[in-house]
Amino acid sequence: MAQRILVADDEQIIRESLSFILKKEGYTVEEAAHGRDALARHEASPFDIIITDIEMPEMKGVDLLRQVRQRTPQTLVIIVTAFASVETAIQALREGAADYILKPVNFDDLLYRVKKLLEYRSLAVENSLLRQELQRTYDFEQIVGQSAPMNRIFQVIRRVATSDGTVLITGKSGTGKELVARAIHYNSGRREKRFVPINCGAIVDTLFESELFGHKRGSFTGATMDKEGLLKVADGGTVFLDEVSEIPLALQVKLLRALEQKEITPVGMTEAISIDVRIIAATNKDLRKEVEQGRFRDDLFYRLNVVEIQLPSLQERRDDIPVLAQHFLDSFKRQMSKPIQGFTNEAMRALLQYHWKGEVRELENVIERSVIFCDDDFIQLEHLPEYMRPVDGSSASTASSGGGTLKDAVKSFERQFIQQALSAHNQNKEVVARVLGVSLSSLYRKIEELQIPTK
Repeated sequence: MAQRILVADDEQIIRESLSFILKKEGYTVEEAAHGRDALARHEASPFDIIITDIEMPEMKGVDLLRQVRQRTPQTLVIIVTAFASVETAIQALREGAADYILKPVNFDDLLYRVKKLLEYRSLAVENSLLRQELQRTYDFEQIVGQSAPMNRIFQVIRRVATSDGTVLITGKSGTGKELVARAIHYNSGRREKRFVPINCGAIVDTLFESELFGHKRGSFTGATMDKEGLLKVADGGTVFLDEVSEIPLALQVKLLRALEQKEITPVGMTEAISIDVRIIAATNKDLRKEVEQGRFRDDLFYRLNVVEIQLPSLQERRDDIPVLAQHFLDSFKRQMSKPIQGFTNEAMRALLQYHWKGEVRELENVIERSVIFCDDDFIQLEHLPEYMRPVDGSSASTASSGGGTLKDAVKSFERQFIQQALSAHNQNKEVVARVLGVSLSSLYRKIEELQIPTK
């Protein structure tokens, strides 16, 4: 669809000339003889660009600009002015005009400016949509989980996202520490600035100081140019220090100073540089033990551990396995264009019994593999990795039933089965009751009896 442009000018020859030139370029153009007419046309159907003379009867160009900015801030306004009114045009720029051009109008210059402004507008809209999508992707409500341990995590994330305090995220590898860190950032006041993840375990010790704090050209062999440290790159935003326990002991005191003084000193410089960053750290180690054994400074530990979020293992949130499995299935079946609806009872039972040493990351990989090999409507036992399948009709060797009575086992299976059905049908209880072959009241009783969380 062609972009819509409104030309507002009380001089007919200028108005018609601009309209003619713009139409030849493929734009949809309307004309207005004065400001009030222009505003009425814009209110009836907003334009992408308004080109307006600064001096017009009934409503001047600057007044039209103010009215348009109040109603549709995304509309771009170009002011047309004589040389004697340049100061007024500059004032219009301060009030939100996108550009101004001088009379007599150079048509080539006008077309160039219109093209560039529309390109800018398109990029601005795209950037806004991408930011919305990014925030939606990392919204903590999108972190999958309905179990009691995860609901407690959600409450903590909601609280700390509104603050600017340092956060320490602990948990086994694969539990989603970076996802939580991003959720905190993209729901905080720093969401418009950068989120800079740093894997402290992947940086060579000799380059650690340079990576974090930057360096001056010539400060050491190989420093052929100035380098901005990652803490400065993230200025105004959030730094995520993953595997924070791997920071060399000698540099921990410098990081502590950066956190406390909000300034860093690049290698080879004597003057400190101010920074404004929020620190979120993560580790799969017990930092308290690391402190006791002298591998981590206690003062840095207490500085990082303002708020601790301890992520539960999959073993501690087994109720979430059906929900997570369905979430990953929905994602991968879209990517691979496969009409898979869910899991057979045997496949889900195998997922529930397996001991997930690799946590959620391992579960995701298993579901991806299953979708690759599945050409049926449901993922079956044969689509799971061989080591997860029962041997001689018994549970898989990696199963972890954890004991318990038959009654407990039946309740556990009922809970997982109903949760999977609720997840597969978007929590629509009427549909789920019909699929499971029970009455709606029976389903509600089961949900209450088994303490199944619902939205």
